[in-house]
Amino acid sequence: MLSVTQHTVRILAPFTGEVLAEHTLVAPGETSICDEHYGSTRPDRPRRAPRAKTATEKAFLALGPIAEAFITGAAAAGVSRLGTELGDILTLQTAHGTAALLSAPERAVAFRRWRTADIRSILAAAGAAPTPCPAGQALVLTLPTVPTRPLSDYAIDAVPGPGAADGTSGEVSP
Repeated sequence: MLSVTQHTVRILAPFTGEVLAEHTLVAPGETSICDEHYGSTRPDRPRRAPRAKTATEKAFLALGPIAEAFITGAAAAGVSRLGTELGDILTLQTAHGTAALLSAPERAVAFRRWRTADIRSILAAAGAAPTPCPAGQALVLTLPTVPTRPLSDYAIDAVPGPGAADGTSGEVSP
């Protein structure tokens, strides 16, 4: 049952009259959503999971969440031939194995590298590439003191020009 007053709309249970939901009235075309009616609050941004359209995309997404992150990042970066790139990456699975192929896109996502050549380079390194880590403590050194000199010690002395008293013309002879 629906009960409308000047400022609210109430949805009531048919036989008991219990209030199931209560919303304030809004202008036509607007919505009134109460987060309490749902299990949790709404996310700030909607989650748009990649939707596979081809068999290659389905096979790549079957690799798991890292594959989703790779496709999302590559699409956001504007990779123009993503379908071909995914097919080429999947062919690397036969040569390197599934475990290596799962770790390579993880590193590629971390460094925002979206091409097959990047995945191939990561696989060729075979885990030998260093893993960056956050900076540690500042390096504090006690440096020795050195004597300082005034800037006048670095001044260029005047060079005698043509017709100088010493008889030189100031030119350099070959």
